[in-house]
Amino acid sequence: MNLIIRETSPADWPEMAAIYKTGMETGLATFAADVPAYADWDASHLPVCRLTAVADGGIVGWAALSPVSERPCYAGVAEVSLYIAPAFWRRGIGGALLQRLCKVSEKAGFWTLESLIMSDNAASLKLHEKCGFRLLGVGEKRGKDQSGRWRDVVFMERRNGIG
Repeated sequence: MNLIIRETSPADWPEMAAIYKTGMETGLATFAADVPAYADWDASHLPVCRLTAVADGGIVGWAALSPVSERPCYAGVAEVSLYIAPAFWRRGIGGALLQRLCKVSEKAGFWTLESLIMSDNAASLKLHEKCGFRLLGVGEKRGKDQSGRWRDVVFMERRNGIG
């Protein structure tokens, strides 16, 4: 497999949205009920550090950052979004994307990356730990999933080499 990780363009959104939808369907990746329109996704994510993984002629994963606060003192802290197409799970794409995201975020001036991961998403927890994220704690009953069940969320962070 020839993996290319590049900057995301708006034209990538249809394939990215399909990957996001499959993540939603797992019940492990997000509390979101609907895939947003591109304009809404674009507005909720930072304009920098958007990455797309391409292999076998198509988009197989993506990563992006969202601000954690509008307060200037937190300008260097961002939340990670990372999604991989199911057909490409366990092939190193998540690790490659997350490692690249860590590097480009540091170059962009971010000193902390945060991830909020459902407690039963073992693969994502392991991936983040492997990429240098550490456990901060668990938010019990942090949100309700689509079936109305309360879910715990694991808070992880990675400190970049600045700050």
